[in-house]
Amino acid sequence: MASLGERMMGAAKLDVSTYEEVEADTTATPQAMIVVVVSALAAGIGSIGDNGIKGMIIVTVAALVGWFIWAGLTYLIGTKILPEPETKADVGELLRTTGFSQSPGVLRVLGIVPVLGGLITLVVSIWMLVAFVIAVRQALDYKSTGRAVGVCLIGFIVYFVVMFGIMMVLGVGAASMGAITS
Repeated sequence: MASLGERMMGAAKLDVSTYEEVEADTTATPQAMIVVVVSALAAGIGSIGDNGIKGMIIVTVAALVGWFIWAGLTYLIGTKILPEPETKADVGELLRTTGFSQSPGVLRVLGIVPVLGGLITLVVSIWMLVAFVIAVRQALDYKSTGRAVGVCLIGFIVYFVVMFGIMMVLGVGAASMGAITS
């Protein structure tokens, strides 16, 4: 069994076998949660320049809550609305694989870098989105990456609307949305 660091590196490298390993390992859920927490803290720290300490805390919490929301939506959409014949998954499998898909998110701490921070956050967010699609494809046993993209896109739209509403109610600026949309 690979260590947490090895799994994070494998997930960040978009290694399918890493996603298969964490999908099958029911004891990896706490590890996946650690990845999400570290990634969320990195997003929060990376957003400090835009939103201060209050914003950092809100972005960190929003990233954690967002993982649960998006993984749950993905589970429902992927298993109930758009399953393939081979699709067999439980929420734990989605939480583990999508949790590890947030491994590149540790680099969101670089969002604090003047001038380049926004670009770094954007690139890392796209990387995390690609990792999320791979995580979903593996967890839902899809043969088609296109179907995984569709499930992720539908789930993301719902997730984004919910998160945007929460951020607006809490008064966190639009700059923070980049830090939590992955």
